[in-house]
Amino acid sequence: MSLNLHGIIPACVVTFDADGKFDEAAYRRYLQWLLPQGPVALAINADTGEGPHLWPNERERVLQVAVEEAGDIPVIAGLSAMFTEQAVEEAKRAEGAGARGLLVFPIPVYQGTPLDPAIPVAYHEAIARGCGLPMVAFQLQPALGGVIFSEETLRRIAAIDSVVALKEASFDARLYLATRRMIERLDRPIDLLTGDDNFIYESFVLGAEGALIGFGTLATDLQVEMYRLTREGRWDEARAIWERILPLEEVVYGQPVRDYRARTKVALRELGVIESTVMRPPLLPVGPDVERAVREALEAAGLLTAAVA
Repeated sequence: MSLNLHGIIPACVVTFDADGKFDEAAYRRYLQWLLPQGPVALAINADTGEGPHLWPNERERVLQVAVEEAGDIPVIAGLSAMFTEQAVEEAKRAEGAGARGLLVFPIPVYQGTPLDPAIPVAYHEAIARGCGLPMVAFQLQPALGGVIFSEETLRRIAAIDSVVALKEASFDARLYLATRRMIERLDRPIDLLTGDDNFIYESFVLGAEGALIGFGTLATDLQVEMYRLTREGRWDEARAIWERILPLEEVVYGQPVRDYRARTKVALRELGVIESTVMRPPLLPVGPDVERAVREALEAAGLLTAAVA
């Protein structure tokens, strides 16, 4: 059940044609652009890839294409469901499509406090029984539809043998640090992956082993280099890369955050990677002012020049 997650794991977008259907040819071109930049794995059908908004057969086909293009690079499937039986079925479909890991999204029943640890623990245990894939648990801030787990809950989830990592996306540096310290005290340590797009570099300073992030699909090569530099203790050089691309992150992940997916597609279009920025409703495209801001941020980071070259 080994899965190397130590590095940059982009959460990939999904490409649609003008009619809103999965554009397989465009998706292959996008992945062929992304993969040579050095990601250690790909996250497919996560929120960035509009996974919760796809039909089951679409999610399965998107995964199959990603697996074909990725080759030896592992594909981690986003697992979103409304109830346990559905989650187990989706996990099996992901495994059958060639995924080598699961990113287990929080589900609506988690909402409301206090959350009995038995609910999320039983959910993860059922998926583990029904599917042989390694799992990445997911702590996500409630404002984005997630949940902040109690320490007891995290400990019990981490004790499940197939749970190999936690994606921490509270967007709260103090909570992130407390979570890292808790993980370090576990009898069986798991990997800590940052999902906090607005402090990726700082997450590495604070001990993340990797980053599973939507922003990872932009300036991927620079983030891979930033990660490498942090592993070598070359913190000033790594920070210089982060300061270069942070203004772009701040535009892509500005308010309202839900639009980051549309902004990411605009950035990829401006880079010449994709043509269509169609979103799956009820998600909406962004307006010309936002498109202009994305382009200006790409220019300021020197990425449009690199794309042309």
